[in-house]
Amino acid sequence: QVQLVESGGGLVQPGGSLRLSCAASGFTFSSYAMNWYRQAPGKERELVARISGGGGLLNYAESVKGRFTISRDNAKNTVYLQMNSLKPEDSAVYYCKAGFLVAEYWGQGTQVTVSS
Repeated sequence: QVQLVESGGGLVQPGGSLRLSCAASGFTFSSYAMNWYRQAPGKERELVARISGGGGLLNYAESVKGRFTISRDNAKNTVYLQMNSLKPEDSAVYYCKAGFLVAEYWGQGTQVTVSS
């Protein structure tokens, strides 16, 4: 069955870094665009970053441009989100999502808390 398992979240001080990973299984990973979303308490889920199946097309939310980098390793069926210069407003549950045409799959999320 399809599985998306996020890892790498945790507590970090402002200005720090974290690297999130999302390991995928059960579908043809390289055919799917991969996305990172986040949802903070009381807020709507928002798209943070997106990468195409081949890795050549990248998109970022304005709020994270220059600080976050999305990448993927199709040989390992894994997508990453490198987060640098973290701010308290980056605190949220981060989810990965796989998308291809009308199909989409979500992971269970990983908590990121940025606080001193």
